[in-house]
Amino acid sequence: MSKAQATRSDILRRAMELIYKQGFQSTSIDDILATTQVTKGAFYYHFKNKEEMGIALIDEAMHTEIWPDIQNSLSSSSNFRDNIYKMMDKLLFKHPFMTVEHGCPAVNLIQEMAPLNDAFRLALKKSLNKWERAIEAEIIRGQETGQLARSHDAKQIALHIITLYHGVRNMGKLLGKPYYVSFLSEFRQYLDSLK
Repeated sequence: MSKAQATRSDILRRAMELIYKQGFQSTSIDDILATTQVTKGAFYYHFKNKEEMGIALIDEAMHTEIWPDIQNSLSSSSNFRDNIYKMMDKLLFKHPFMTVEHGCPAVNLIQEMAPLNDAFRLALKKSLNKWERAIEAEIIRGQETGQLARSHDAKQIALHIITLYHGVRNMGKLLGKPYYVSFLSEFRQYLDSLK
């Protein structure tokens, strides 16, 4: 990695840490720079403004931080239900970056920025669509191996699972980890009910 790439990566990583805890609108460029060894000139060399940095945060930093847990869970065993459950469990309990009290960085940005900014909405939708397609592919694999009836709409199930994740992440901010435990129990029953 070149020095310029390392600088860009450091800016995005530090920005993600701050924005995750404070929100995008409450985090200034100066806040981000205060946590790095980067000058304002270097920031503007990599990003023309805070919005461009925010889009890069979605496309690059959050993708790098969260996507491996999703990808490693799906198709990790022959049982599609186990794989989807494992993905949810890893995202809720085992992810080293995300905390219960701060929820999920993508969910937070959807709530904060999607209603206000078209560029954010498009970047977040692109990320969401990638996740939806990965879960949908896992469900279709389950249908192709006879674990699930083909009459089920894989896309609708995938969107339902993502919606459940978004909801539990938000409720967890208020109700804490015990809510995740009870959610996962119900989520397992939901997956097992799909015949």
